[in-house]
Amino acid sequence: MKRFNVEMAVGVFVVLGFLCFAYLSVKLGDVSLFGDDSYPVTARFNSVSGLKKGATAEIGGVRVGKVSSITLDSENYEAVVNLSIDQGVTLQQDSIASIRTAGIIGDRYVAISPGGSEENILPGGEILETESAINLEQLVSKYMFEKN
Repeated sequence: MKRFNVEMAVGVFVVLGFLCFAYLSVKLGDVSLFGDDSYPVTARFNSVSGLKKGATAEIGGVRVGKVSSITLDSENYEAVVNLSIDQGVTLQQDSIASIRTAGIIGDRYVAISPGGSEENILPGGEILETESAINLEQLVSKYMFEKN
């Protein structure tokens, strides 16, 4: 009887540990099990230097989505950033998407400045106004090696 209680306690402990591991894997992996509560929006940039898939999209410092993919439009030589915006967030037609850096040498993210338009961007729509990433190396070299 005593041996059965110990084996039962160990079994319950192992099962609980496995469930905790599975929960953390899903949460940390940012995996959606029961469908995605977001809609797609694209934005075109001249440069997305340092921006990566999975980076956040923010409005006013609050996460409202993420970068789902980055591709190159070979005809226009522009980077096309596909964003997944959370379902409860509406973006106006005149919103501005900018590539920003978190801190001095932090990760890049997409900052969205809301517009004042009455019309919203529909799912699958595009943010037309964009500001590309600032390349710090080019900026420093311009001032260091520029001859006056």
